[in-house]
Amino acid sequence: MASPRLETYCCPNRDAATEFAVSFQPGPFGALSLGSAAVSLIFAVLQVLPKRRGYRRLGQYPLPRPASSSRILFIISICDILGCTGIIVRSSVWLGVPSLIERVSVTNNTDVLPEAFCVGSAMWIQLFFSASFWWTFCYAVDVFLVVKTSAGISTIVLYHMITWGLAVLLCVEGVAMLYYPSISDCEQGLQHAIPHYITTYAPMLLVLIANPVFFSRTVSAVTSLLKGRQGIYTENERRLANEIKIRFFKIMLVFFVCWTPNIINECLLFYLEMQPDINDSSLRNIRNAALTTWFIMGILNPMQAFLNTLAFHGWTGLDVDLNPQRSRELAWDSGSTSVPNTMGQNPVVGTTLLYQSHIQEAQKNTMGNGQQHSDAISVLSEGSESSTVEIHISSELRGDVDADGESLENSERH
Repeated sequence: MASPRLETYCCPNRDAATEFAVSFQPGPFGALSLGSAAVSLIFAVLQVLPKRRGYRRLGQYPLPRPASSSRILFIISICDILGCTGIIVRSSVWLGVPSLIERVSVTNNTDVLPEAFCVGSAMWIQLFFSASFWWTFCYAVDVFLVVKTSAGISTIVLYHMITWGLAVLLCVEGVAMLYYPSISDCEQGLQHAIPHYITTYAPMLLVLIANPVFFSRTVSAVTSLLKGRQGIYTENERRLANEIKIRFFKIMLVFFVCWTPNIINECLLFYLEMQPDINDSSLRNIRNAALTTWFIMGILNPMQAFLNTLAFHGWTGLDVDLNPQRSRELAWDSGSTSVPNTMGQNPVVGTTLLYQSHIQEAQKNTMGNGQQHSDAISVLSEGSESSTVEIHISSELRGDVDADGESLENSERH
């Protein structure tokens, strides 16, 4: 799991609350973490891999580059997978070589391997899960900006700079302050450890607080744009708006379920740490609650990798296609040009606001004078017929877009 207590445990003179939590039943805890991370990793990778069936291309035009939001979701999955890999490695060593971990508690130990593994594995896990938090925040910002300002794929470079820069900076800064003046003789005191915990939980709290706001405003903007497209709010538009709401709700639900136990556990351990004797009988319920949430964290934190892919794309199946040439032809989760191949159903019915990239290109070609304005929406919605919805609306070319959309639908029927 990802907890700043694991970095603190690398200090031989760690605080009593950290010693209490990490040292309680390390074997069963490591086994639970290993099992959860392994299951999550396997199914997350299966979700990400291209599939042999289930998606087919619409129209005869070449595939565009995936929208920035689709790339962000893919990067989030990769970060989660790498974080799970770190948990698997660390838990395996803790279970297979317990003596290595026991040597971390030896003061003035000349063997640097135990401390190096402890710090390295903890930083690896924190870095990639922290990056996942920052990318989740950028996803909320991206879908909002795309709806409001038609931001394009070029913003992905800025997102890379922000997410990886902040993740590395906060991780290194927090660990450097925690292990000052040296890892074998960490400075004691709650005030010394607080900056490390702030750098760990800041991106998590940012997602918990800011993402619902961005998602709510995005849904409101999409609803208004759908209503203004033809002056009416049809059943198709209402269903599309509901699918978008459900997608955003799933993303936040997974995040709340997987990471809220960390915040609760940290509050309980901080409370115990401020007590003169954490073994006092009056604190029994607090200790039990802290241990319970500690084990829940060990199970739910690594499960984010798999649960996120379900929230992003739904269940994509097990029919993996490892043919490189075929994989290049299919855009991973590129719903602007692909819909599920459902037997006996019209692939356009359901999410009817699905247009080809050539429509957007045609609109761009007519905007040379700078007078015409086009709004592009790129939002993810989990539906029975599509996972990504691309809406391109032009106030000047709305009739052309509708005509192209109808011709696309008619071509599918024939």
